[in-house]
Amino acid sequence: MRNKSVVTEAHQIRIAVDLIELGARLQLLQEETALSRERLLKLYKEIKGISPSKGMLPYSTDWFMSWSPNIHSSLFMDIHQYLVTNTSLSGIEALIKSYRLYLEQISVSGEEPVLSITRAWFLVRFFKAQMLQLTACNECGGHFVVHTNDLCSDYVCGICRPPSRAGKTRKNSLASELSALSQAA
Repeated sequence: MRNKSVVTEAHQIRIAVDLIELGARLQLLQEETALSRERLLKLYKEIKGISPSKGMLPYSTDWFMSWSPNIHSSLFMDIHQYLVTNTSLSGIEALIKSYRLYLEQISVSGEEPVLSITRAWFLVRFFKAQMLQLTACNECGGHFVVHTNDLCSDYVCGICRPPSRAGKTRKNSLASELSALSQAA
């Protein structure tokens, strides 16, 4: 029989609970905790009341390059790098705290979060693998997520120079249609 530390196990459960509450997928939980799959399944069902979703995790750096995901990912990475640099947080604790701060900033602006905790986890992994990096915008000076091998000497972010269809989501188009209908009546 192996000696188990109750404190270590409690810490692992706390991390798992935090991640589940933030919407983490089971594969992320298995990777970041030392708890068994069966234990994580029970914990997930107890907290969420449903079984975890199945399927492959999103694995592509390209998702982070499109307009809205890039802005949200850049905000998250700026927060994450600030916390890692200026606090004693690291690893999964830094991810959890960074994601909570990201959600807080998004809720203040009245927007819906675009970045899930699972995608944020992958984003941090892509940075560690040096597949992605932050680069400064030449117009506003903000730091934005780009592919590591991209030429960035003349980089301008999606906020300073949004694409022509930026912000034209289905939700916004429905709202403008309803507004037009109410003005016509």
